[in-house]
Amino acid sequence: MTSKSLPTCEALLEKAACQIASDTSRLDAELLLAHITGLSRSGFRAFPEREVEAQLATEFEALVAKRIQGVPIAYLLGQQEFWSLPFKVSKSTLIPRPDTECLVEQALELPLPENAQVVDLGTGTGAIALALASERPEWQVSACDLMEDAVTLAKENASQLKLPVEIFHSRWFAGLPAGRFDLIVSNPPYIASGDHHLGEGDVRFEPATALVSGADGLDDIRLIVSEAPEWLKAEGWLLIEHGFDQASAVQELLSTRGFAKVESRKDYGGNDRMTLGQWPQQGALHAH
Repeated sequence: MTSKSLPTCEALLEKAACQIASDTSRLDAELLLAHITGLSRSGFRAFPEREVEAQLATEFEALVAKRIQGVPIAYLLGQQEFWSLPFKVSKSTLIPRPDTECLVEQALELPLPENAQVVDLGTGTGAIALALASERPEWQVSACDLMEDAVTLAKENASQLKLPVEIFHSRWFAGLPAGRFDLIVSNPPYIASGDHHLGEGDVRFEPATALVSGADGLDDIRLIVSEAPEWLKAEGWLLIEHGFDQASAVQELLSTRGFAKVESRKDYGGNDRMTLGQWPQQGALHAH
């Protein structure tokens, strides 16, 4: 036995909270310590004097050091909550964002058939597809991603959450089995290649392939809008998340392609971050 006293939960948390330069430094520290020790955050408050084994304290400090460098909390924990569901995350996918829950909300409000066929393009962790499947068990939800690692991760999440979502390895529509959908939903890459945000915050650690889309950020959205009609049923919907300043450009892409009922919707921050349109019945195309 060593005479050296072990650090307490509170001492570790206070030190870490001072070192982490984030708006949520205390929360970050508590999440990391809970992850390492298996104790609850409320436990830290109830028993701040509880001692932490030296080995665990060392592991905690190693995670804190990575957080200080800016590595996102979700990557350090290997998990992120989305739509009240726990998602495994890895460096091969984007971290699901709270604002993307607005995309799920919009999809759930659309007038879709009871057994709607739905596909989530560029699914990453599977967050959008699995959130929809959790709310609408009668829907037939599938998803795809270009990155093999993301496909594997999304399948793991589907299995862990026991949700029957089929996940395909596909660059947008290219590898999907033939069929037509009532809803195509996507949170594609939409950042312009020279955007200064790419050097800031969590984004620095996320895969560029999931973020950047050409000089104006719209390359992937152009492709999706262009090809979606071949994959939509009459009166099917396309719903896309995009950048806060891209709504009018995305509306124009949808309208020009022949979509009806084109409009944008706001995220929690009040920005126009989603645009949707309905593919008309074929006869309606020639109405104008």
